[in-house]
Amino acid sequence: MDDLDDEDDPRPRLRGFGDGARGRWWRPASTTGRVFLAFGAFLVLSLLTTAVLLMKGYLEHDARFRITGSHDIQATGLNQVSRAQLLPVFGADIGRNIFFVNLTQRRKELEAIPWIQSATVMRLLPDEIRVAVTEREPVAFVRDGRQIGLVDAHGVLLSMSPAAMAAHHYSFPVLTGIDPGDPLAARAARIAVYLRLMQDLDSTGHHYSQNISEIDLTDPEDARVLMPEPGRDILAHFGQDRFLERYVRYRDHIAQWMQQYPLLAAVDLRYQRQVVLQMASGDKSHAVAGDAGDGKPSADGSIEKSSDAKPGARSSQKKTGSTASRNSEARARRKRAAARRHVAMHGAAMLIGGVAGMGWGR
Repeated sequence: MDDLDDEDDPRPRLRGFGDGARGRWWRPASTTGRVFLAFGAFLVLSLLTTAVLLMKGYLEHDARFRITGSHDIQATGLNQVSRAQLLPVFGADIGRNIFFVNLTQRRKELEAIPWIQSATVMRLLPDEIRVAVTEREPVAFVRDGRQIGLVDAHGVLLSMSPAAMAAHHYSFPVLTGIDPGDPLAARAARIAVYLRLMQDLDSTGHHYSQNISEIDLTDPEDARVLMPEPGRDILAHFGQDRFLERYVRYRDHIAQWMQQYPLLAAVDLRYQRQVVLQMASGDKSHAVAGDAGDGKPSADGSIEKSSDAKPGARSSQKKTGSTASRNSEARARRKRAAARRHVAMHGAAMLIGGVAGMGWGR
């Protein structure tokens, strides 16, 4: 009998199916196997390429996927923007296969329209383009020379006919100092000051902003507000912060200042413990009043703050006139402010008659 443990046994042994010595199918050991594998891979790749080309040709030439006319362009969210303004963006796509419309490029072209803040462009099979538009919301009137327009919260200038403004019943202050030639970032910074001013004035629920008719934002660090008062308008410098505090100080003392200075034209409220009063152009004098509003005339015609006046103290003097007359004056001021806004909505060339005489503006 043969020794089963003999390592020199010349007889070949049969290999099992799972024997690790056999090469894997994707790595054949023989040349013939490699040739067959390469041929199979080429055949599969050719079939896939042919299928893709056939599908591409089908999508390109099948009439069901072709945009045949403007009726295949659907849009939602249009209010100020008309279809006549929107359709030229897709003019080159009429007759084109829907799969070959550059949606990203069309979105950018739509957002270049001033009234469109953002847009979404989608394909709707088999042959329709769907557009969803978000339009800009105006926040103020803008006066540029003799032109009246609108502006949104981002400083984008918007055009609208006077009739359309009147139809929308907009009631905004009129802003000056917003130059179309300025960069968008500069206009946005000025509008941010205006928005803070309006929000601060209305923060207590008294809606003080309704008494404001015109704001000059030429200097973004000094919001100059035209305040309607009995007989004339007063230019108030509110700076760039603490708007409500300065407005309340102005309202508490303006009657006293106007009574004491009949030629009062401007009030600078940017200082914490004093207020600078400027007379009309015919009178070159200035005055400085304490925060309490009381003081004594000095030799040069200015007013010095009384030594016993404390910063932030309110005036203890009684205002002239009865409560009913003060309420009547407040109502008159609101009516004049509303009248100015109404004039702006109809595209008036000069909104504030007394501004030129005061030398105030851009």
